[in-house]
Amino acid sequence: MERPQAITLTDAAAARVKVLMSKAETPIVGLRVGVKARGCTGMSYFVEYAEKDLPFEEVVEDKGVRILIDPAATMFLIGSEMDYQEDKLQSGFVFKNPNEKGRCGCGESFHV
Repeated sequence: MERPQAITLTDAAAARVKVLMSKAETPIVGLRVGVKARGCTGMSYFVEYAEKDLPFEEVVEDKGVRILIDPAATMFLIGSEMDYQEDKLQSGFVFKNPNEKGRCGCGESFHV
């Protein structure tokens, strides 16, 4: 059985990635998504410009954008959906991750 793609993007996330890529000050090959040890419950997501492909990264091409998955994050992200939400108080990428077992009260970190 083939495993699910590491991550998929909503239309809103893909549109925001395209905007961010067009504003990059240096040439980039896509956006890198990963997780870092941080926050109340252990891990938080990060999104950054990727100037080049790194060894062992998984490349996801979805809705016309290129996402590079940090190899240390793949097992935590499999099956996740990346969305972009904006309201009066905040805006940013939001991850719907089936691997999460819980989040901290402020929503900044998660655990699996």
